[in-house]
Amino acid sequence: MSGPQESTSFAALRGQLQEAAAEFAGGPDALEGILLGMVDDVDRAVREPLEIFPVCHHSPASALAMARRLREKQPKVVYLELCEDMAPLLTELRNCRLPVAVQAFAGDVDGFPQEWAPLSVVAPVTEASAEYQAIAYALDTPGVELVLVDRSSDHVFQWDRRGGQAGEGTEVPEEAEAALHGEAVGVEIGDLRPRFAELEEHLLRHGKVRHWSEWWHQYVEVPLGDSDHDTYRQVMFLIGSLFRRLAPGDGSRLRVDEDRERYMWTRMREHLAATGTDPEDCLYVCGAFHAASRVEEFGVRGSSDTFTISPRTATTWQYGLIPSSHAAIEAQFGLAAGSVSIAATEWAKGLKRTRVKPYVLEGQAGKRKSAAKKTAVVPAAPPGTAAADKLSGFLRRPPVLDGFDEAELLGWSVEIVRAARRNGYLASTADAIAVFETSILLAGMRDRAKPTPYDFQDAAVTCIEKDSVPGRRDVRRLVEIMMGGDRIGQVGYESLPPLARDVYDRLAPLELKLEQRGVRRALLDMASRPELRACSDVLWMLRRLMPQGAARPIMGERRLGERSIQESWDLALGTHQRALIELGYEGVSLEQVLEQRLRRDAYGPRATTATVLAAVEDALLYLRGHRLADELGTHALKLLAAERSVDGAPEVLRRVRALLAYYRTSEPVLPAWIESFVKTGYAHYCTLLPTAFRDEDATVGQVAAMLGFLFSMESLALSLGCDRNQLELAVAQSHPDDPSKTALLWAAQVQLGTLSRAELRARCDELLDNPLVVPSYPRYLSGFVHALEPVPGLADVVVEAVSNAFGRLPDSVLLPWLPLLITTLRSGAADLAPLMVREAGRIFPGRLAALDAWVPPWRMPEPEPFAAAPVADVRRGTALLTAHPATCDAVAELLGCDDGWARPDVPAPAGVGLLAAHPATCDAVAELLGCDGTWAAAGPSPSGGAVLTARHPATAEALESLLAGA
Repeated sequence: MSGPQESTSFAALRGQLQEAAAEFAGGPDALEGILLGMVDDVDRAVREPLEIFPVCHHSPASALAMARRLREKQPKVVYLELCEDMAPLLTELRNCRLPVAVQAFAGDVDGFPQEWAPLSVVAPVTEASAEYQAIAYALDTPGVELVLVDRSSDHVFQWDRRGGQAGEGTEVPEEAEAALHGEAVGVEIGDLRPRFAELEEHLLRHGKVRHWSEWWHQYVEVPLGDSDHDTYRQVMFLIGSLFRRLAPGDGSRLRVDEDRERYMWTRMREHLAATGTDPEDCLYVCGAFHAASRVEEFGVRGSSDTFTISPRTATTWQYGLIPSSHAAIEAQFGLAAGSVSIAATEWAKGLKRTRVKPYVLEGQAGKRKSAAKKTAVVPAAPPGTAAADKLSGFLRRPPVLDGFDEAELLGWSVEIVRAARRNGYLASTADAIAVFETSILLAGMRDRAKPTPYDFQDAAVTCIEKDSVPGRRDVRRLVEIMMGGDRIGQVGYESLPPLARDVYDRLAPLELKLEQRGVRRALLDMASRPELRACSDVLWMLRRLMPQGAARPIMGERRLGERSIQESWDLALGTHQRALIELGYEGVSLEQVLEQRLRRDAYGPRATTATVLAAVEDALLYLRGHRLADELGTHALKLLAAERSVDGAPEVLRRVRALLAYYRTSEPVLPAWIESFVKTGYAHYCTLLPTAFRDEDATVGQVAAMLGFLFSMESLALSLGCDRNQLELAVAQSHPDDPSKTALLWAAQVQLGTLSRAELRARCDELLDNPLVVPSYPRYLSGFVHALEPVPGLADVVVEAVSNAFGRLPDSVLLPWLPLLITTLRSGAADLAPLMVREAGRIFPGRLAALDAWVPPWRMPEPEPFAAAPVADVRRGTALLTAHPATCDAVAELLGCDDGWARPDVPAPAGVGLLAAHPATCDAVAELLGCDGTWAAAGPSPSGGAVLTARHPATAEALESLLAGA
């Protein structure tokens, strides 16, 4: 880029760098071009009319310099390198306890690949950061405008590749505090780190430090903490130019960086043109890497027609604040553990040393804003004028150990010994002296003028750490805690989305401080306090929607048709505040979010019948209404008819049984969808049954579940119009090859009546008699155990089969086969084995002493068939009547009979008198039987109805059989 004329401010520095390049390189080459180019970058950035303020993310030196400069210049417009669509959220920072992160979230994408969803971008904000100082100044100072000029969250994913997000970390750490950002893409102001691996390795080796954070603290943070404004700017410009010029040739990442710079300068020029603001009254806060930009659009006089901002996609973005932590920031951006906490300590130390008054948002949670003291405003240098060369003096100035640093080191040494004693270490005053002296010694060995917190940490470990750690924390962790520990932020109630506020309001009757971190125990007695039932409903929905541990039931359960009267919960909503806030991006109430998720699961591309039935069950459990359950049940019916495999048969059987039991006990009639489901499922599984028996991919458990559906739902299916012949044909057409499926088929035939139990026992005996089949006998047993699902009445036969195997097989065959039997039953029939065990407990004797004399039921002789006793030729009931005459007299009196008892010497008429007294009845029976004779003349009649018996012998025999049976 052709820039403005070079100034003479850095002429002396250019000359020194040319001499250095000639001495080290032996003449003009690439080294001279790099060194002189760095000075040119600094010169150009310093002379830009719109003042550029370079920063490094979470840098206390940048924050101190920013606070000083804002009070000196009092700009009217602050341009900030942050996603422009996050601007409305910044005012909500006053309701939060820092650190927090500004988040843009998109659950449903439109214009991006579906596998990218959900999309999330976070920008963490800490108190010891330059961006927070700029935000607090702009929001609380009347007449000051804050303008975010970086690319939008939508452009972050438009420009960056999903695989690496242009170097911005997306890996989720294991620690809970470090995982507060989840899988979100992190954006930060001032990402300043060498992209040339060899350069970083060289700096670390010669700086005698372990990681980049320590090098930055030692050689940039500490020297810049007390520097003036011009020195700070020039040094940061120089570092940004160095890292930019030595960056490797990563074309995609460099292209994104340059597009971001073009985007920001385009937005700033558009704002200046629209408002007519003088560039002298503005301040541009950006990372030092972008401050040393060489794009054509750089500056207020840069090219304005060479870059076009692409439109955003149709993706709908949701915005909010989520809690953050020092550990989460370190994990997100690859910083050393404890570096952000050390930066916070250095920030407090710098404020005390320099007496700079920081900016704090009015009403900031955890802060008390004191009255601002009158500070003398230093007039700013006129823009565009040549700035004095401050780089040469800074690069030659050595740091000096002052009294404040020494006193601080003494305090650290005493405090770490006190903390070590509390954690079980045998530390003494001598250890405090040793830590102090060792810290200074380590700093000298590493060519440092004063010890750093990292030197102090190494010295504490060397002097106090012994062979073992007596407690939960080692000395290194104690130092991190002493330096401030891992500070975790919190989003205030007013800044929460409506759903999160609604959750806190609905749980208010619990009278717990749920916004705080940690676990809170909630006891719900709905019997004495019915109003807590609403809290119980909320807690069960939170358990369904939020991560494990946010709401964990200790006592009580919720199942179909059951409600607990007392519940106990462990609640950690404050710890999982980010998850609760992200729920608010999906809806305004828990019921709405749950319904959306159930629909998403049911209508998703990978939805199966089992998953839809699970959604139906959740809808009944948590939403109570039947509208959604009926809709999802109808959709499950469609999926069942379209399935061509039996993979989900066990889950379908379990859930359909539960739903049927619920509807039968709670509803007067079954819903139409579940009746259609049973009817369709009966025909569907009958059709797939022969194929499933032969399919090698179909397991015996899946086929058993199909038979369980058919047999357990058979009565309901037949009442709805299904044909049992379809099931019989399906079983008859099944010809499995697998031993376990063969045993399952035999059980199905027993259930249908085509195979008797005696035949089944005979087949089992044949298997044990065949030595070629004995090795595969456990697989037959596995099939029999699975058969207990559709045919639970075969439990005695299964126990008999196992007992015969143990009783008849020799030890040489039984012992090698026993492990296979156990593993087969454990892996294939673990849920059904208890049924077999209970049956064995019923059959076998309960005492060891009775075992010797015990005979298995299947070895007992068959009982003889019952033979009817011959009927004696006596008159039935006569002896009973004479023995109890009172009963007969009462009946005779009731019927109006006054003839009295017959004499014993007169024979009874054997019913002939009854026939003569009621001839119509006899005539009707005779006509029905085809008798065409007439009544006999008066006189003695054939006893016992001989004529009728002789004319109709078949009828007489039937009557005699009936009487004999009676």
